[in-house]
Amino acid sequence: MSKTDFSDLTICKDAQQMLAKAREEGVETVWDRKRAQEPHCGFCELGLSCRNCAMGPCRIDPFGHGPQRGVCGADAHVIVARNVGRSVASGAAAHSDHGRDLVETLHAIGEGSTTDYTIRDPEKLARIAVELGIETAGKDTNALARAVSERLFEDYGIRRNSLAFIGRAPQKRRDLWKKLGITPRGIDREVVEMMHRTHMGVDNEPVNLLLHAARVALSDGWAGSLTATELSDVIFGTPTPRVAQVNLAVLKEDHVNILVHGHNPIVSEAILAATKDPGLIKAAKDKGAAGINLAGLCCTGNELLMRQGIPMAGNHLMSELAIVTGAVDLIIVDYQCIMPGLVTVAGCYHSKVITTSPKAHFSGAEHVEFSLDNARQKALQAVGMAIEAYSGRDPKRVFIPGSPVPMMTGFSNEAVIGALGGTLTPLIDAIKAGQIRGAVGIVGCNNPRVKHDFANSELAKELIKRDILVLVTGCATVSTGKQGLLMPEAASLAGPGLSAVCRALGIPPVLHVGSCVDNSRIMSLCAALATTLGVDISDLPVAAAAPEWYSEKAVAIGLYAVASGVFTVLGVTPPVLGSSVVAGLLTNGLEGVVGATFAIEPDPCKAAELIDARIRTKRLALGLSA
Repeated sequence: MSKTDFSDLTICKDAQQMLAKAREEGVETVWDRKRAQEPHCGFCELGLSCRNCAMGPCRIDPFGHGPQRGVCGADAHVIVARNVGRSVASGAAAHSDHGRDLVETLHAIGEGSTTDYTIRDPEKLARIAVELGIETAGKDTNALARAVSERLFEDYGIRRNSLAFIGRAPQKRRDLWKKLGITPRGIDREVVEMMHRTHMGVDNEPVNLLLHAARVALSDGWAGSLTATELSDVIFGTPTPRVAQVNLAVLKEDHVNILVHGHNPIVSEAILAATKDPGLIKAAKDKGAAGINLAGLCCTGNELLMRQGIPMAGNHLMSELAIVTGAVDLIIVDYQCIMPGLVTVAGCYHSKVITTSPKAHFSGAEHVEFSLDNARQKALQAVGMAIEAYSGRDPKRVFIPGSPVPMMTGFSNEAVIGALGGTLTPLIDAIKAGQIRGAVGIVGCNNPRVKHDFANSELAKELIKRDILVLVTGCATVSTGKQGLLMPEAASLAGPGLSAVCRALGIPPVLHVGSCVDNSRIMSLCAALATTLGVDISDLPVAAAAPEWYSEKAVAIGLYAVASGVFTVLGVTPPVLGSSVVAGLLTNGLEGVVGATFAIEPDPCKAAELIDARIRTKRLALGLSA
């Protein structure tokens, strides 16, 4: 295909230039592989295929001319509901296992079995201990670390009937969960039960399956993801506002370039420390480099960006294109959202890919396994490998497009509330006055089925025009950051009320609050607002959106938002349209059950109108102006 204009695939100039370079150099990318898969299976797109046992695989004919039941007798509604449940279980397991890694790290610090990690925010650790009902008197930091980690380990089991952080949810919401029988009890318990329910011959009632899917999602949001967020702050520091940079131009032609990719800050923080080692800096200079440059991809990048101001090279769909610059010497990965194709693309250049987690080996990559007692040693080894790889770089193949774009980051809840004088009152007053009509979390991924970064950034632009504050996490951070929306100057693009608030506080109208597990920050803030006002989360003028989602984690987080009372708009249709029961419940029926529902709208302008209408309705119900 002799194509040089890639504007139909991505709005980003750096991505377009790298796609052209990849085509010229014969390098296959995610868009090429997506095209090779077309046309997609219609049964799978509708959720009507099932491989849960060896009597199949089965599929249901959506037109009624073929099979209407699987071999076991399951109809379309059961098969679609089972598939949704398994997606939620997988997504919740991924986020929550990330949280487990942080609990294990905190416990190792408390036990003194690691010296590679420390507690950087002991005050937050003490606050969490009090929240969890742990006696703090007479306990030093290590003792508190042990006590908090031991309590959070219990969230992964079956011995308790509620989760450690569940008290953050408003009482009205907790009462509703109890009434519906979906109060999450234990992370692993809910995931395992969903896998049990979706085994052939167990739960074959679609509504019941979806209610348990909601329970699984709540265990992720209010435990697994929230645990990952809170403990990352404790161990690596609670983010504070700062300015950093984003796009492929953060790579440096005269430096050894290392990219960290994945989701776990345990690895990336160790790599950051190693890049500052004087011996390694000297070694890099001895090879002819000016120094060592570290940048991030995806959510590992978001973690370092939030806390350390490390620049972001790109999001999910930029990971292969970063290698195509010819300037990347090493990509070091942990887990989640790492395409196996990355290794193949790296093989077209001098770049090395190193895997670090026992959970995530990649064929063709070199494995350097990190653990809590060897992280510094392995990080030094990995950075040394990047320096060696630099020697093999071909300067004639290096092309770094554009210039870095500045972005403001670091808006943890503590930072937001601190900027408001330590109380939510100024924010509530601004909402009541209509300066901020509401707030929306734009979260999640990129998907090659839609134009890269377009829906994420356009939705943000449309919302801030309407005086709606936007909070972003994950890949949406890069989408909006590259468009200049994460700087205070973007207040000029907002409506008059939001613009005035942003100018007064010196903040952007789009706030970066973290990685994908940090969606829990948004929900915690909503819960705090609802509790302060004496209402439920579903009463607030808030919404969520995942315009370019692709992963099972996004399915779990979306259902967590809805089950917590937040209207959520998806830009990519999930595979549920094969069942009128499941699709109807998700896009309408849940409103009367949990006070929120999903909407599906790929057009960001129309999505903004749906959200605006929702916020207007909620404001009027609270006795506020529309």
